[in-house]
Amino acid sequence: MELENPEKRMSLVDHLKEFRSRLIKSALAILIGMCGSWFLYNFIVEQLTKPFCPGKIAQNSSSHCGILYINGVLGPLNLKIEVTLLLAIFFAAPIWLYQIWAFVAPALHRKEKKYSLFFLLAGVPFFFTGAYLGYLLIPEAVKFLLGFTPNTLTNLVKIDEYLNFVLRVILIFGLAFELPIFLVALNFVGVLPGKSILKPWRFAVFGITFFAGLVVPTGDPLTMLALAVPMVFFYFLAGLIGIYRDKRVSRRVER
Repeated sequence: MELENPEKRMSLVDHLKEFRSRLIKSALAILIGMCGSWFLYNFIVEQLTKPFCPGKIAQNSSSHCGILYINGVLGPLNLKIEVTLLLAIFFAAPIWLYQIWAFVAPALHRKEKKYSLFFLLAGVPFFFTGAYLGYLLIPEAVKFLLGFTPNTLTNLVKIDEYLNFVLRVILIFGLAFELPIFLVALNFVGVLPGKSILKPWRFAVFGITFFAGLVVPTGDPLTMLALAVPMVFFYFLAGLIGIYRDKRVSRRVER
C-alpha cells in the first residue's frame, strides 16, 4: 500500500519531468519565433544596423562608423540562422519567462497562483523596457568603441559579429530588468522576506556593478552605468515593496 503525500512534494523524477516539459514548451515557442523572424529578417536587420550607420547595410561609410560586410558564400545563410534564433529568443520571452517562473515555484497554494499571472504581466514589460534601453544605448556604445580607430584607417566590421553584439546587449538588458520581478514574486509567495532582500544591500550593489561590468560587451562606463543604475534602483524598490507587503501581512495575521 502506497503512502499518500499530504504535502504534495515532488520527487526528483517528477522535477525532471517538469523540467523537461517546461524546456519543450520553451523550445517550441522559440521555434515558432524563428519561423516569424525568418520572414521579418530583412526588415529587422535594417533596423538593427541603423545604430551603426544610417542607411542600408554596407552602402556608405564615414569616419565614425566604417563599413559592414558579409564574409564567404555561406555567410548570408549562417547570418540569417543566427539572427533569427536570437530574435526568436527575444520574441518568445513571454513564454519562456513564464516557464521559468512556473518551474521555480511549482508548489504554490491555490490563492498564490495569481502571482504567476502577476509575474508574467509585470515581467514581460520589464524585459522589453530593458531591451529597448539597451537598443537606445547601442549607437553611443558603437561610437565609443569605433572611436579608437585611427583616422588613417577604415573600420571593416563583419555583420554577424555586429548583430551578435547588438542582440546580446539587448538580451542582457532585458534579462537584467527581470531582477526586481523575481525578488518581488519570491516575496509574494513567502520565500524571501523584504528585510532579507535589503539586508545585504552593500554586497548587492557591488554584485550588480560587478555583473554590469562583466556582461556588458562594450566595457565603456556609460553602458555599464546605464545597466547598473536601473538595476540598483529596482533592487531597492523591490526590497521596499517586500517590506511594505510583509507589514501588511503581519497586521492581517494579528487581527
